[in-house]
Amino acid sequence: MISKQFPPNRQKQKENDKFFERLKRKMPQGIDEAVNRLHDEEFSRMDCTTCANCCKTTSPIFKDRDIDVLSKLFKIRPSQFTEKFLRTDEDGDYVLKASPCPFLDTDNRCTVYDHRPQACRGYPHTDEKVFRKVLDITKKNTAICPAVFNIVEGLKKLYL
Repeated sequence: MISKQFPPNRQKQKENDKFFERLKRKMPQGIDEAVNRLHDEEFSRMDCTTCANCCKTTSPIFKDRDIDVLSKLFKIRPSQFTEKFLRTDEDGDYVLKASPCPFLDTDNRCTVYDHRPQACRGYPHTDEKVFRKVLDITKKNTAICPAVFNIVEGLKKLYL
């Protein structure tokens, strides 16, 4: 369910910035378990197809394996897939040329779901065993994904 406070306004973003800075300085004991519990609770309620904001606004990183799998699906060479759909970003990673994702259907469903890139499979990464590893991406994703926003709001209730 999308929160009435999503997307976060400037005040909420500043609050989140302070919260994440605090977490960087000292990670509370038990936070990994709390994030995983909040993740499970949130995704038991959330239907990602009501939003698909991640697919509409951002691009996953495409690894060679992802390119190989999708090029086989489309029956084209990996170089053709790369030329048609991808560009190299400032970090040297392959990402989509444009948003929204060309594989997103009009009903917010992924047309390559069973073959989607590994980065898509793991999104929004709030089920990582060690929350510290995804702290920066989680902060960024609070403005993209209402589920992440709600998970972080739950964390703030527990740790502020």
